[in-house]
Amino acid sequence: MVKHFLYICLLATSLVACTHSLDGVYDNTPVGNFECLWQTIDRKYCFINEKAVDWQAVHDYYLPLVRQLDPKDYKGLFDLMDAMLDTLCDGHVNLYSDFDMSVCEKWYEGYPENFDWNIITSHYLTDYRTAGGMYYTLLDSGRIGYIYYGSFSSFVSMNNMYYVLTEFGDCQGIILDVRHNGGGSLDYAYRLASTFIPGDTLVGYWQHKNGPGHDDFSELEEMWVRRDQMMSKWLRPVIVLSDRHSYSATNFFISCMRQAPNCLIVGGRSGGGGGMPLSYELPNGWLVRFSSVRMLTPNKKSIESGLNPHVRIRQTSTDRDDLIDTAIDIIHRAYL
Repeated sequence: MVKHFLYICLLATSLVACTHSLDGVYDNTPVGNFECLWQTIDRKYCFINEKAVDWQAVHDYYLPLVRQLDPKDYKGLFDLMDAMLDTLCDGHVNLYSDFDMSVCEKWYEGYPENFDWNIITSHYLTDYRTAGGMYYTLLDSGRIGYIYYGSFSSFVSMNNMYYVLTEFGDCQGIILDVRHNGGGSLDYAYRLASTFIPGDTLVGYWQHKNGPGHDDFSELEEMWVRRDQMMSKWLRPVIVLSDRHSYSATNFFISCMRQAPNCLIVGGRSGGGGGMPLSYELPNGWLVRFSSVRMLTPNKKSIESGLNPHVRIRQTSTDRDDLIDTAIDIIHRAYL
């Protein structure tokens, strides 16, 4: 089960490997490409009902605008398709051409930043080491271990964690900062979470879109962290710092960490992105990327819209990181 899940995770991280042919035949015209895009999302995207989008109404609004385009106006067509896809408010939905890439930013707008890299490097990561994609150091006179992991596209291994945890051997707890981590490999997220979960633990479910209806899904399949997946374990307090830019694989990592017995999530609501994306090619060669597999918590709740922290903190200081300082205080209080 886990091997099958991890295989899908690895496949989903590669845009080229996940490119599929579309069902049906569509003309390479503005209307043909538009209809191909709309139909593909309608049949294969997994969050239309969850997002309460009237996808037919979206079609009926944009189709007349596409029909008015000059057949050679490829930029105008791209912009209309981009605007149509933006109605899904999904950072995993992208349109790729040789001249542009559409990116939806609505999913994080209106949320506090809660993160200032200059403050972190000036006051916390002043003397650090790196292990894989992780920056790590000791804080608070060596009593707290701090890790900043900025991208799950950056490699992390069992050996990396062994040396990090050895460095933190005398610490009361760890602060694991994944703010502004936009995601990457679900395999790395799964591996890192395994460090903090002591035994065989159900961390969620996944299912894929398997029919044209908006509610056509496969049966739920379990996702487990196994006792022997990491040779090093940390069972003392760990605080995960999150913000709205903690997206995709990072969102999945936070969901897994909620099952760790000594973990608290501190900061802001995570960004969501609870699906695994695949890509399809339009008649004109453009690629559309979107989620066709959705992930759920152990109590079968979707993680697409993000996860609330256990302790909500907003960054207000101009010379200190309020989230890191709060996490240090929480760890100290755990020993009182």
